[in-house]
Amino acid sequence: MNGLLRTRTDDGIELLRLDRPQVRNALDTATLDALLVAFGELVADRDLRALVVSTTDPVALCAGADVGERLDRVGGIARMERFAGLYAALTDVPVPTIAVCVGNVVGAGAELAAACDLRVAGDNLKLAWAGAKLGVPVGPARLVPLVGLARAKELVYTGRVVGAEEAARIGLAERVVPAAEAERAAVELASEIARRPPEGLRRLKAMFRDGEDLVGRTARENAILLDWQRHGSGLPQGRDRA
Repeated sequence: MNGLLRTRTDDGIELLRLDRPQVRNALDTATLDALLVAFGELVADRDLRALVVSTTDPVALCAGADVGERLDRVGGIARMERFAGLYAALTDVPVPTIAVCVGNVVGAGAELAAACDLRVAGDNLKLAWAGAKLGVPVGPARLVPLVGLARAKELVYTGRVVGAEEAARIGLAERVVPAAEAERAAVELASEIARRPPEGLRRLKAMFRDGEDLVGRTARENAILLDWQRHGSGLPQGRDRA
């Protein structure tokens, strides 16, 4: 089991569902590998019209890294390299991307949501950039363009929880619906987008990405993140979950 399910609709929408509900879709090495394979294929897929990142259980989109995964130092570094690769790969997807933000969307889950173009929030959303609690140098690259510098600082520094209504108010959710309906709403939004001329959508996606220098911002933050894992305290490995 690699923790990922993939579905393609008739209108070219790829649906990626994280499937580790027993740990609120916390990302382990195997699931990161599956995501990287999927994104590598999607970047080259000319039939792709839109991408929806979702979950098999509305209790969580993703609760972050699986800190309960037993890894040695080398394994911890290798996993962080996968996280960096994942953030870069999602930025590289050439079509509009939508995150289904339900339940826990924390740490790496918040990064996945912020890396998407659009977000549909469930009414049970608990969104948090919790990395500062562990000293993780991540967050500014993708969050600042969404909510502005001052608000991004507050969210990253404090790591506080943002609910669905606040997420909509500050620009972190385009729609708020009951959690059980969030994936359907995201797919409907993706279907609406997919009806636009495909080459025009890809061109617009590149314009937005380049205008915000998201590739460069992501690369610079990834370099700092990897240095922290290799030479600093790094993300815990094999820690008991709360």
